Amino acid sequence: MNHRNDFAEGIRNGIPIALGYFFVSFAFGITGSGFGLRWWETVLISMLNLTSAGQFAGVKVIAAMGGYTELALTQLVINLRYSLMGISLSQNTDESFGTAGRAALGFGITDEIYAVAVNRETPVTKLYFLGLMTLPYIGWSGGTLAGAIFGNVVPAMLSEAMGLALYGMFIAIVVPKAKESRSTLLIVLLSIAISCAIYYIPVLSKHISVGFAVILCAILASIAGAILFPIADEGEEAKS
Repeated sequence: MNHRNDFAEGIRNGIPIALGYFFVSFAFGITGSGFGLRWWETVLISMLNLTSAGQFAGVKVIAAMGGYTELALTQLVINLRYSLMGISLSQNTDESFGTAGRAALGFGITDEIYAVAVNRETPVTKLYFLGLMTLPYIGWSGGTLAGAIFGNVVPAMLSEAMGLALYGMFIAIVVPKAKESRSTLLIVLLSIAISCAIYYIPVLSKHISVGFAVILCAILASIAGAILFPIADEGEEAKS
């Protein structure tokens, strides 16, 4: 199979993600500088990580002089969902993924990159995934640099509004699939209902962190989808 165009396809698919990441990470650059981090320290955090919620929470722990254990646990809780995404996406990768490819997948997977990759009609190749994560990585690091250096000259209202770009990307990814599939729409609505329940019910919002809330929404909605809309195995389809 010829995969020479896969990298270019991944680059094209990563452009809108990169644009959204630039504006979201711009806000992170401002936050890092506001907490007293040097510009290069803030940028280094973005270059070594690729997680919006995890980074925002991490710099708050650092600013509060929290310990390594607290920082590690915070990141584990918030970013644990990426393990689930990695396991899920690995079911749709081809044989070209070696050790280096799996390491790149583990580092580069995010909510948006996962959503684009898992919905690819053909198996995800190593070159496609590398292309898909390249521009978002540059956009995330570049936006952080711009925010850390130039954030002070940008009006506060504008910098805060930049964070809304992330929600726009989620909508752009989910809505088309929900319009195509009734089962997908119902699962999306169920996950929204679970998320709202966790947020608005005091006893739940008090004891469930943001990271665990995302994990619970994903797991419970997935279980409901598997029960309500099971997909037949290839062997069963062949017999029918």
